[in-house]
Amino acid sequence: METNSKKYNKWIVILSVAIPVVVAILFGVKLDVELPVFLPPIYATINALTAVVLIAAVLSVKRGNIKAHEKLMKLAIAFSAIFLVLYVAYHMTSNSTKFEGEGVIAYVYYAILISHILLSIAVIPFVLITFVRGITNNIELHKKIARITFPLWLYVAVSGVVVYVMISPYY
Repeated sequence: METNSKKYNKWIVILSVAIPVVVAILFGVKLDVELPVFLPPIYATINALTAVVLIAAVLSVKRGNIKAHEKLMKLAIAFSAIFLVLYVAYHMTSNSTKFEGEGVIAYVYYAILISHILLSIAVIPFVLITFVRGITNNIELHKKIARITFPLWLYVAVSGVVVYVMISPYY
């Protein structure tokens, strides 16, 4: 078990650093490719589905259905990974859309956007640690960190949808 933990810990650190760094690098890459679909509503929908799946996973574990909880959490991670791939693909093939709202609404938009971006980076190690503690059957520590991970991850998923809704008139 100790060797597995160390192996997982290395991967948690590597992924927690590599994912934001690779995303930042890829944002600087512009491909002259036109995608066959407009991705923002698709990846916003995936964020919404992630939020729904996270809530369903918490409800299932509270009802004692551990198998459903595990499957739903794997689905939430898969949705998050798909979101990330589509999000990066969009930004590599399209110019960024500028928010044109003014006044209080602009402050609200940027507050949500900045908190969404910062927490989407911060939540990565929390998700990975929580997942590893679950799959290695370290249930007490899993529960302890899940109480932090769940609201962070849920906020990231929901705020991503809110950011999309607020900027969608400007696409």
